[in-house]
Amino acid sequence: MKKWILGIIIVIAAAAGGFWASADKDMKALIANLPTDANVLFWSVEQRDAGFRALDRIPILAKSNIIKAGDRVYPMPKGEPLTIDMDVDAYMKAQRTAGLVIVQDGKIRVEKYGLDFDAQGKWTSFSVAKSFTSTLVGAAIKDGYIKSVDDMVSTYIPDLKGSAYDDVTIAQLLTMTSGVRWNEDYADPKSDVALFNLHKPEKGMDVTVSYMRNLPREAPAGTKWVYKTGETNLIGVLVSSATKKKLSDYLSEKVWAPYGMEQDASWLLGSTGHEISGCCIQASTRDYARFGVFVMGGGKINGQSIWPDNWLASATVKKADIGMAGRGYGYQWWTYDDGSYAAQGIFGQGIFIDPKRKLIIASNSNWPKATDPDTVGAGREAFYKAVQAAVDADAKKR
Repeated sequence: MKKWILGIIIVIAAAAGGFWASADKDMKALIANLPTDANVLFWSVEQRDAGFRALDRIPILAKSNIIKAGDRVYPMPKGEPLTIDMDVDAYMKAQRTAGLVIVQDGKIRVEKYGLDFDAQGKWTSFSVAKSFTSTLVGAAIKDGYIKSVDDMVSTYIPDLKGSAYDDVTIAQLLTMTSGVRWNEDYADPKSDVALFNLHKPEKGMDVTVSYMRNLPREAPAGTKWVYKTGETNLIGVLVSSATKKKLSDYLSEKVWAPYGMEQDASWLLGSTGHEISGCCIQASTRDYARFGVFVMGGGKINGQSIWPDNWLASATVKKADIGMAGRGYGYQWWTYDDGSYAAQGIFGQGIFIDPKRKLIIASNSNWPKATDPDTVGAGREAFYKAVQAAVDADAKKR
C-alpha cells in the first residue's frame, strides 16, 4: 500500500513538474501567489498583480465564457507621439499601471506597459464592464428584444415581482436610482458588494436576483442615486432574459467580432453560471481602447449603429446627480460636464472618452486600495486633464 501511495505521489509530482515547465510567466506568477480568499476585495497587492492578468485561466478561481473576436482587426495605427507635460513613467508607477493606451484621432499616440504586463496580455476590467453591459441594453432595444428603458424591470425578470424592484424601470437601474438600499463599501466584508456574489441562491434562480429581491427600499424610485454593482448584474440578467442569449455571445455578435477586436476576451461567471455583468471582462488594453473608439464613433458597424437614434447622447450625459461638481452619472457611464465620459473600475481600470478631442485613454492598474479618490483617483483625473491639454497644444501647432 505504501508503495502504491508513493507511486501516486510521484506521478502527481511529475505531472505538476511538467505543467510548471510549460507554464508561461503569468501562470507561474498566479500559482506562486494563488489567493486563499474567494473575494478579490481582500487579496494582497501581490495576489492582485498576479490574478488580474489571469483570472480566467484557472477554473477553480473563476469560470468564464469566451467573447469571440472576428477575422478582421480594426486598425489603430501608430501616430506621432503625444508630448504630455507630466512624467508619464512616474505617473504609471504611482498608479501601479499595467497598461496605458492613448488613442487620438484614430491613432495610438501613447502605449506603455508596467508590472511586467504587455500588449498581448489581458487584464480584468472590474466595473468598466458596466459600460459594456449598458451598450448591450441599447443593442437589445434596437434589435427589438426590449421595448423601452421605461419598461419595468420585473417584466423581464419575473422573480423580482413583489420585491422592492417591482416598480423600478430599466432607466432607473441604468442610472442607479432605484431607491433600493445597498452598501458598496469595498473595505467592509459585511457590505452588500462583498456578500452578494457569495450568496447561496434560491433553487433555480440567478444568484444576483436571489440576493437583490430581498433588499429593502430606502427612497422612492428615481429620487436617490447610490452606486450599486448588484444592479448592473440585474441589468445583465435582464438582457440575457430578453435576448435568450449569453451576454458573452451577444457582445461578440454585436461588437467584438464585427468591429474587429484584436483578441478573444472572456467574461467571468457568477456561481449560477451567468456573466457577472457589473464586472470582470478580461481583455487587452488595446481592445479596451478600441471599445472606446467604437462608442465614440456612435456604435457603428458597417455604417449602421447598433443602438437606437439618440442612445449615445442619452447614455453619456448626466442623468443622476452624484454630489460632485462637474460630474454625474448616465446609463452606466460616469459623465463630465464638458461632454467627456468614462467607464471606471475599482483598482484603477478606466476608459476615458473625450469626443471633442477625438481622444480615448484606456488604462489598467492595480491601485493599493479598491478606491482612493483623494490620492490615485485624483492623480488619474489630473492625468486626464494633462492629456487633454497636450492634445490642445498639439492642435495649435498644426
